[in-house]
Amino acid sequence: MATLIYFALCLLIATLGRNRKFGFWGYFFCSFFLSPAVGALLFVASDPRPKEEKKSSDASSRSEADTKRHIPA
Repeated sequence: MATLIYFALCLLIATLGRNRKFGFWGYFFCSFFLSPAVGALLFVASDPRPKEEKKSSDASSRSEADTKRHIPA
């Protein structure tokens, strides 16, 4: 029973940490091999994962076209 609770706590911390620096597997393995308490401390101390800007080919072609229009003659 204690093993099941330990594993459930590791999964809980990993799920909470999905959008953090270490991600799901990083927090899961830290919690599993060190302890859920250490995993929780790492979770609290870490920053959220930075949001990535998505660049599409349409946006780059639009920006090139806008640049050409705004060049003074």
